[in-house]
Amino acid sequence: MDISSFDDLLQAARMQPEPQRLLFVFAAVELPDDATPAQRARFEAGQGGALVPLMCVDKTPQELPSFDALVTEARQFTAPGHDWAIVFAAAMSGTLNQAPSSADAEAPLQRMVDAIKGGAHGAFIPFDRQGHPVRFG
Repeated sequence: MDISSFDDLLQAARMQPEPQRLLFVFAAVELPDDATPAQRARFEAGQGGALVPLMCVDKTPQELPSFDALVTEARQFTAPGHDWAIVFAAAMSGTLNQAPSSADAEAPLQRMVDAIKGGAHGAFIPFDRQGHPVRFG
């Protein structure tokens, strides 16, 4: 299935033969302190920057009716001046008709955070604030 929106991700997760748990890492884009003048100029033009994970959460697809619901929940935990720009999504598959628990998701979520900090986000689906997939070039 082609994931062309966040709702496609929810639909795909709900259709899997085993129950799923979705993992989300919200990240901001910031300019590193040691940025060069060229990097600063690109950042000011809306390009470049470093991904900085701000918060993470796990949900079953049934707990999450829509992207708007995820955004509304995230708003409750966003500190002023630290708004997210992108949310990375991944999924964990259950076994024997049992969805993974939140406890099961702790280590994979931490690995996602660490990977995003290191710039290794290719295994995750990034979405912008409108729920559209982001293509990194």
